[in-house]
Amino acid sequence: FRSPVMAGGLFAVNRKWFWELGGYDPGLEIWGGEQYEISFKVWMCGGGMYDVPCSRVGHIYRKYVPYKVPSGTSLARNLKRVAETWMDEFAEYIYQRRPEYRHLSTGDISAQKELRRHLKCKDFKWFMAAVAWDVPKYYPPVEPPPAAWGEIRNVAANLCVDSKHGATGTELRLDICVKDGSERTWSHEQLFTFGWREDIRPGEPLHTRKFCFDAISHSSPVTLYDCHGMKGNQHWSYRKDKTLFHPVSSSCIDCNPAEKKIFMNRCDPLSETQQWIFEHINMTVLEKFNSKASS
Repeated sequence: FRSPVMAGGLFAVNRKWFWELGGYDPGLEIWGGEQYEISFKVWMCGGGMYDVPCSRVGHIYRKYVPYKVPSGTSLARNLKRVAETWMDEFAEYIYQRRPEYRHLSTGDISAQKELRRHLKCKDFKWFMAAVAWDVPKYYPPVEPPPAAWGEIRNVAANLCVDSKHGATGTELRLDICVKDGSERTWSHEQLFTFGWREDIRPGEPLHTRKFCFDAISHSSPVTLYDCHGMKGNQHWSYRKDKTLFHPVSSSCIDCNPAEKKIFMNRCDPLSETQQWIFEHINMTVLEKFNSKASS
């Protein structure tokens, strides 16, 4: 199975050809970015990367880490160095998502540019068209606008959904809205994004976490679960009656204000415990979602 990008330490390659490609860019610092660099280089310079289900490649971890995993700008510098060497005009998409990268120094990349010229490598536009042709469908270069974002306030309770920075399995709860004077501590997480995948994730539109609202039945709690992007249990619809509808279970998000619990229940548009108000709404996007759902 063709793979556009593969982890830097998990593949087998002909040694002679690896060094003809220049190995890894020696200008990359310590850790990070090498998986993109070697993958782009392999494909664009005449090779291919494949997942072979019956193959076995060992990745042996030391009992200790002999170097410090970089923080600050080290990883960002590596990523920019790869982008400037291999991604051509597509590097601009990275800067649109991470404007702070524009002002980082890549170091001298003249040797890498010369290597690319010497090997007669194809351009990145070819890579996107011939190799990674389906990636934009799942990971758009420019993030589409969300349908709604910000706090999610319950009409009956006048409390907000709070995920408490939880991970997979965490049940969502009601809590005093931060904007209403709740103590602003790290434990609160009350900003959410109803995005283009029609799932709901903790975080602001350009900085969401990779957990999604998830429900498994018409009476289950609403929990966080690793986002899979395939809708199903993580597919939601925000309707004109302010209900958050779950198509798979044909039920709506409900709550118990006294116990601060959030759960699924049979939809009742007249029940204020099932009515939720997003802080910000993009009606154009929301109407597009809802018209698609009703067609």
